[in-house]
Amino acid sequence: MPRKPRFALVLPLGGLEKVLEYRVPAVLREKLRRGCLVRIPLRNRQELGVVMELRKKGEMAPEKLKNIHDLVMEHPALTRDSAELMYWMHDYYGAGFERLLETFIPAVVRKGMGRKLEKRLVLAGKFSSEAWEVLRKRAPQQALAYQFLGDQVKPLKKSLVAKRLKVSLSVLDGLVKKGLIREVLEAIERVAYADEFGDAEQAENQEFQLTEEQKRCVDSIGLSLRDGKFKVHLLHGVTGSGKTEVYLRAIQPVIRSGKTVIFLVPEVALTPQTVGRLRARLNQFNFKTVVWHSHLSDGERLDAWTSLASGETRIVVGARSALFAPLRNLGLIIVDEEHEPAYKQEETPRYHARDVAVYRAKLNDAVCVLGSATPSLESLYNVFTKKYVCDRIFNRVDNRRMPTVHVVDMRQEYISQRSAVTLSRALVSMLRDRVEKREQAILFLNRRGYSRSMICPQCGWVAHCRHCSIPLTFHRKVDKLICHLCGKEDPAPFRCPACASAQIKWKGSGTQKVEEIVKQILPQATVVRIDADTMTKKNLFRKILSEFRRGRIDILVGTQMIAKGLDFPNVTLVGLIDADISLHMPDFRAHERTFQLLVQVAGRAGRGDLSGEVLVQSFTPYVGPIQFARREDFDGFLEEELALRKEHDYPPYRNLIHHQFRGLNPEKVEFFAEQWVRHVENADLGWVEIRGPVPAPIEKIKDYYRYQVWYFTKNVSKTMPVLLSLRQDFPMSEDVLDVFDVNPVNLA
Repeated sequence: MPRKPRFALVLPLGGLEKVLEYRVPAVLREKLRRGCLVRIPLRNRQELGVVMELRKKGEMAPEKLKNIHDLVMEHPALTRDSAELMYWMHDYYGAGFERLLETFIPAVVRKGMGRKLEKRLVLAGKFSSEAWEVLRKRAPQQALAYQFLGDQVKPLKKSLVAKRLKVSLSVLDGLVKKGLIREVLEAIERVAYADEFGDAEQAENQEFQLTEEQKRCVDSIGLSLRDGKFKVHLLHGVTGSGKTEVYLRAIQPVIRSGKTVIFLVPEVALTPQTVGRLRARLNQFNFKTVVWHSHLSDGERLDAWTSLASGETRIVVGARSALFAPLRNLGLIIVDEEHEPAYKQEETPRYHARDVAVYRAKLNDAVCVLGSATPSLESLYNVFTKKYVCDRIFNRVDNRRMPTVHVVDMRQEYISQRSAVTLSRALVSMLRDRVEKREQAILFLNRRGYSRSMICPQCGWVAHCRHCSIPLTFHRKVDKLICHLCGKEDPAPFRCPACASAQIKWKGSGTQKVEEIVKQILPQATVVRIDADTMTKKNLFRKILSEFRRGRIDILVGTQMIAKGLDFPNVTLVGLIDADISLHMPDFRAHERTFQLLVQVAGRAGRGDLSGEVLVQSFTPYVGPIQFARREDFDGFLEEELALRKEHDYPPYRNLIHHQFRGLNPEKVEFFAEQWVRHVENADLGWVEIRGPVPAPIEKIKDYYRYQVWYFTKNVSKTMPVLLSLRQDFPMSEDVLDVFDVNPVNLA
């Protein structure tokens, strides 16, 4: 019989950033496993920690070690592969163990909160006719309850029995005292299995007939799954090509084989149809699915986590944090819309869920499927270098036509109408036509508010945020100027604060202005706006989409919230109000983002039996991303963009590490950034190109001035440990904060 572990290496949650050795008391030696959450003595207090390793022999003398106090939860908080993944993220992203543990283990679990229990009633033995007869004569209400419980196949909630039979709790307590029924404590089953996503968007659960292209993709992924080795598949299918059906066909054999699945979506709230369809289909096979999202209560989150950790549930669907679910025997990870920036965590630890998903799949010898109509250049480069397998779908389901794309030169509109134009004449005409035909339209503008700035034409004054280096956005509904970075609000002036001119003007358009114009042009149409200003109530987004599906809304106006995850057959027109917004950002990915946005938004049109049209408004209509998107020429865009990236040796040919310095004093921030660069240059990192320091594109946010340094390297795993080691030796001012970000997606 193997000897039980007597010593454990524990990583405390208190920010110590190193493992400590403890004795395992005899009472815990049977129960304790690697990854378990335990309570330990640390200095003069008790702290929580995670068991990272169990040993039969200790490194220190046993009398010098303290005992682990107790086990917090029955199930390990970290699976074996999660522990390895955490160590990798620590080295690769330079993240501290405390923040990583907070990422891997939900707060409700770290608090040691137990599952909420409720009293249920069940017969103490077999139903006795004699006992019932006695009760009927002496205590008719108890007889009623006794007979009712005798007819049930499982324990019932005590309060529910009392309410249904209209009897007091004392009646039921009397039966318990007589030994005829007994109370049992059971965990309350909450959102782990049944929540508002269960029937989201009236999801259909039938299996569709696969197209030949879909079948080839399913067979390709299935071959890798049967092989049982790590492999990454890029599922590159045009919008409306049925990628979700391919995912569903891949999931079913994995679950049947006893393995588990992680299904990532960019934002759960923005993909109700995908979630609803997934749950509806898998429920047919009795495959319970947990949906992991930010709106869960502590109790619901604990139940969902426990159901996954215990193996009760083997599928989790959610945004990037679902990637760290405590699933064992992982067989498949799906990353839908893998190109989405939402997969990048913008706070420490600054990981990219797509890349971490690939690494977790590698640790488990699992298959990772990355899906998109517009894959990231990083993923496509991995296809070219033979690291990933590419499965393509070139046609929509039922061979539906891709929408016809029209491009309007807004310079000509400005000249002909002699003023700034929000909606071109062509777009207005198309909107009228759709409303008359009782078809639906979507208008997209990735800028909320009414106007993007307020200016004075007399003296040139512009309303700027005092705390950030950006103009204030005018919100007409509340008559305020609002900063979209720090939230600062000012009353909108009627005269210029600088020269007192009454000719103060608003410049540019936001979704509020578009909504107002459409309502004026088409008063008979039902127009609804979807953006961060209107979607303030829980489930309102899904409610509006449900109304849109039923045809009760004619035109949706919105930001990026409506650019993805929508599949409505009656939408035959999509209008992009300003295609240039993302094109002129100070970001080497600007062309890629613009192309992806155009293709994704255009893909919302013509997904049913009716053909679709897309109208793109632009002041630079002949640039590559717009023209390639208009011709549906993905390969042409890819060839041109990769050539540009290679010329400048930008990603995907090299990795970028961003190092930001920020503080309240701009001179001090600049000084320490310059001293740091000299410190790194003296270390002679020959494989790294250093650029900077320079002010960030948005130099000030929330009163903090920001400078940045860039490191170009082909090997992050080699570079980050060296930079972190140098940082430990560098005397940084307490007034200056700095942070590393590996392969950032937001360069502002």
